[in-house]
Amino acid sequence: MRLIIPMAGMGKRMRPHTLTTPKPLIKVGGKSIVHWLIKDIADVCGEPIEEIGFVVGRFGDAVESELKDIAKSVGAEGKIFYQDVAEGTGHAILCARECLKGDVIVAFADTLFKTEFNLDKTKDGVIWVHKVDNPSSFGVVKYNEDNIITDFVEKPTEFVSDLAIIGIYYFKSGETLESELQYLIDNNLKEKGEYQLTNAMENMKAKGMQFVPGAVDEWLDCGNYAATVYTNQRVLANKASEFVGVASRFDESVTIIEPCFIGDGVSLKNCQIGPYVSIGNKTELENCNISNSIIQENCSLRDFNCHDSMIGNSVAISGAQIASQVYSVGDFSSIG
Repeated sequence: MRLIIPMAGMGKRMRPHTLTTPKPLIKVGGKSIVHWLIKDIADVCGEPIEEIGFVVGRFGDAVESELKDIAKSVGAEGKIFYQDVAEGTGHAILCARECLKGDVIVAFADTLFKTEFNLDKTKDGVIWVHKVDNPSSFGVVKYNEDNIITDFVEKPTEFVSDLAIIGIYYFKSGETLESELQYLIDNNLKEKGEYQLTNAMENMKAKGMQFVPGAVDEWLDCGNYAATVYTNQRVLANKASEFVGVASRFDESVTIIEPCFIGDGVSLKNCQIGPYVSIGNKTELENCNISNSIIQENCSLRDFNCHDSMIGNSVAISGAQIASQVYSVGDFSSIG
């Protein structure tokens, strides 16, 4: 099995947090978004992932090294490919064409999921979907009585289906997908100015290939900071057994309401933490009350209260308002 993860976007809706950190590398529950994504896909596959192709912008050597380490953590070889011009989902996947061999999963790196289904590799393709209340805001699939997808419909104005495409796809033949994507580019077949994966899938379906939906139980979006805070909450809740016992590391001046993630080298004094709080490595908190929030690494927070907040890396806050507030603070900021 091979995995392709397009992640070259700028993450503008997540600013200021993405000014210094690519969105898929922002951490929730102690791991980056893309790390959780890869880990969960590996569990669904039921077989080893041989290669992971990361399609990135020019993020630098440190980011590329981190991505390769994440791939290695699931026993895969990480490969880096560049999308220097944003020309759509189809173009992004084709940037990693050397990974388009045999069984391939394509997963866009701003979404997480929870599911119990096992991947059915007897099908030509499987499209991960989730039932939504407002299908007019999403691309959806329409399927027949045999559970075969008959249509892909982008933001339908009239109800056709409530199964939204979450951005994860399985293809039995990476070579066929490569051929169809190349056909779009060779014939300059764009939609809204870009080469779209769904157009390639329409061509594959028209040639007799069959796609089926793979329904996930929960779909977690990481499109903006508030959604990412909620995703952190759900990761901590869904994987609570991985975060048990953090309270035992601190003295009686500290109250921790689980589930919480507390990183290595964290110092807590006279604090109430939780529920649903992630605190990154080497962060120091004193006289703080934090709930449902993400505090990243190397921060120093004193006399500070917050909820539903996201605090970036290397942030210093002292003497902020006593009343609990909602904050979104980017990396290397200082308040107070």
